[in-house]
Amino acid sequence: MNIEDYESLPTTSVGVNMTAGAFAGIMEHCIMYPVDSVKTRMQSLIPGPGGGGGIGNVLLRMVRQEGLLRPFRGMGAMVAGAGPAHALYFSCYEFLKDKFMSSKPHSQFNHLVYGAAGCVSTILHDGVMNPAEVIKQRLQMYNSPYRNVISCIKLVYKREGVYAFYRSYTTQLAMNVPFQSIHFIAYEFAQSMTNPDHSYSPQAHMISGAMAGAIAAGLTTPLDVCKTLLNTQQDGMKARGMIDAVKKVYRLGGVKGFCRGMNARVLYQMPATAICWTSYEFFKYILRSKQEDGLSKDVDENSLSGINQNQLPTSRSSTFQGTGLYFQNNAHTGVLIKARS
Repeated sequence: MNIEDYESLPTTSVGVNMTAGAFAGIMEHCIMYPVDSVKTRMQSLIPGPGGGGGIGNVLLRMVRQEGLLRPFRGMGAMVAGAGPAHALYFSCYEFLKDKFMSSKPHSQFNHLVYGAAGCVSTILHDGVMNPAEVIKQRLQMYNSPYRNVISCIKLVYKREGVYAFYRSYTTQLAMNVPFQSIHFIAYEFAQSMTNPDHSYSPQAHMISGAMAGAIAAGLTTPLDVCKTLLNTQQDGMKARGMIDAVKKVYRLGGVKGFCRGMNARVLYQMPATAICWTSYEFFKYILRSKQEDGLSKDVDENSLSGINQNQLPTSRSSTFQGTGLYFQNNAHTGVLIKARS
């Protein structure tokens, strides 16, 4: 008997992917939120007394000048946005990846499939996440005029209308579509190197996620700087659109201006992406295992009620369409095994 790949379970539930994705997104953003606050300050073209210097200096001054909880300001907006956004993100990615790979089974198309699925899922993700990003970044800025998340939403809507929540949407897509395409391709490539059997391996998921996040974050930092400018709209530094933001960044910082906060962005994305993928694969594994456990119990009950006890193994195999998957009764880890006749 061989250990069966957990991703080859016969049931691929959208609900499982959405639940696992929501948990993963919330954990990723909450754990790494202070570093994200530092990144926003470092990318600001008008950083104020709380900006400038390296990652450690910015974080230390933020805490000293504004309080211990200042790096966590605006986290509520991210929790509200990250849950549904990542639920759509991962469920759409898994669904499209399965569909594309079933129609294009040849391995040479796999990387294109990962990139295409990542592009489509990013459009849905950013549609939900963009308003949360606007609120979060305005609360993260030095000397922010907003008291809390609700106050920020009301004031932004009153002064700038609904458009303000999606002013940076095209820039966000221009950044995140290549970011997520690179991210998914790099992750799947790293998985093929660190985890060729595609089994549940937390260490492999963590390493692959960190590598993918670092590569994608470094390459897309210039667009992230423009997105921060569009989202924050600080006094004396307002941008009307993506082209205007590019011009302002170049005028004030030159070519180096597009690399502002790159270290913080990479430092944020490496553990964030590692946490996200590890959490997602963990919750997906647990939820699918429980789902299969329930199915196997139903099979046992149906088989015992209408079939002789001696014929139970054959009945189980046919019920699962010949895969022969069942839980090992004495296993301590809930690992699925495959029975070969």
